[in-house]
Amino acid sequence: MLKMIKKTGQALYRIWFYVLVVVPMLVFFPLLVLFASREAWYPQFFWMARNLWAKFILFGMFCWPRIIYEEKIKKGESYMLVANHTSMLDIMLMLVISKNPFVFVGKKELVNIPLFGFFYKRVCIMVDRKDAQSRTGVYRRAQRRLQQGTSICIFPEGGVPEEHVILDNFKDGAFKMAIAHKIPVVPMTFYDNKKRFPFIFFRGGPGKCRAKVHSFIHTKNLDEYQKSGLRQNVRNLILQDLKQGFQK
Repeated sequence: MLKMIKKTGQALYRIWFYVLVVVPMLVFFPLLVLFASREAWYPQFFWMARNLWAKFILFGMFCWPRIIYEEKIKKGESYMLVANHTSMLDIMLMLVISKNPFVFVGKKELVNIPLFGFFYKRVCIMVDRKDAQSRTGVYRRAQRRLQQGTSICIFPEGGVPEEHVILDNFKDGAFKMAIAHKIPVVPMTFYDNKKRFPFIFFRGGPGKCRAKVHSFIHTKNLDEYQKSGLRQNVRNLILQDLKQGFQK
């Protein structure tokens, strides 16, 4: 009986998440469509996504962001934001962490999500990892956004790993792009999102969503052939932090 009650509560909690995702999109739909229609208006779209969508979802789920900054993100600077990927909450937490506008680079399949996909294809950089031409196009679009003062966010695992995997292998894209555009890499560790809202249906619950923004890794003196070393250094940093746990 208690097990049934618990599963029912977790199912309702998950349904409540999707309600929170959809409601702000519907309420602010005309403004979101307007700001998504031109790249020059993206900062306004980002402000709404951060303050009226991401925070609404996290606090509505009773998931309290707790963020430690080893180094502050500076206004007007462009960065490559990277973090471990474990949950749909990663998107919301990343938006809360950075006040500076950034653009997600993600797989094109997310376009198929109702309503979310409508905005995703208009404001994010989509990539088909099986298509070399698509991967090349990402660099051109990212360069244009960086020239506008926007940062880039990539989850370098390329997807959410299996439940038993602490941190999957990283792909080169984020680090190759950071070196090519000479922007700092900002490694982040997300500690609790898998526990708060995993992809397993009957799991999850409210609580703290802790994150650490590590000291930036600068790329001005790096060449493309050093991307593998940069990738591995960032992965080792996040992996070690995940294993050690967050010091309260």
